[in-house]
Amino acid sequence: MSGLKPEDMPMPDAATPSRPKLVTACVLLIGDEVLSGRTRDANLSYIAKHLNQIGVQVREARVIPDIESVIVDTVNEVRARYDYVFTTGGIGPTHDDITADSIAKAFGVAIGHHPQAMAILEAHYAETGGEFTEARKRMARIPDGATLIANPLSKAPGFQLGNVFVMAGVPMVMQVMLDSLTGRLEGGATMQSRTVSAQIGEGTIAQKLGELQQRHPDIGIGSYPYYRGKTFGTSLVMRGTDPAALDRVADEAAALIRAFGAEPVVGEPG
Repeated sequence: MSGLKPEDMPMPDAATPSRPKLVTACVLLIGDEVLSGRTRDANLSYIAKHLNQIGVQVREARVIPDIESVIVDTVNEVRARYDYVFTTGGIGPTHDDITADSIAKAFGVAIGHHPQAMAILEAHYAETGGEFTEARKRMARIPDGATLIANPLSKAPGFQLGNVFVMAGVPMVMQVMLDSLTGRLEGGATMQSRTVSAQIGEGTIAQKLGELQQRHPDIGIGSYPYYRGKTFGTSLVMRGTDPAALDRVADEAAALIRAFGAEPVVGEPG
């Protein structure tokens, strides 16, 4: 057997006393049906929220087609850039489910029927009365060196190869696969946020808000206008991994708003 084992995965950068350890991820949504609009993605939000809870920050997400060369090139690009890569889609029984083969090619390893995956699926179809067809056996084809990802719902497993985790595109199945991975993932600093809102136009505070961002480059500051009936305003959202720093920036944001004669409210507008 060739290929990377889970223990060969690149490990996240170690934390330092002055900077929390950051663990990053990229999500690849694979499938022509997503790009065509036929299927509405329901996976990215769940993955990002789930990973942030364990200290893994999604820094990039891409939707890519069922084209082998695109999958291979994209996987190789992002697995070298991020600590973890999570893919969804393209591991079913039909001819256009090419993700497993593409991942094998990206890592330069062979692919074949995995004994454990075959046993899981054979038992599943024997229990449910379904025929274990050649098409269904495709779902047991796993790249050499990969570790299976459990699928308690429909049984066909996903797999992990190096720092790449390959999961189903069906949201319910993807979710149980992701839940089963928690023990394998090493998290770091959890992204937190603070929100300050006020009935003030973002154009009014834009310059001062930019100056606030320059003073605090380690905190992300977003400006989001809102409309409530005949009233309008702006919500300022501060994001970062240091709670004390977030509190300081939120206080400065509130003071900035007061300087323009508006009254800040902590949180989203009512």
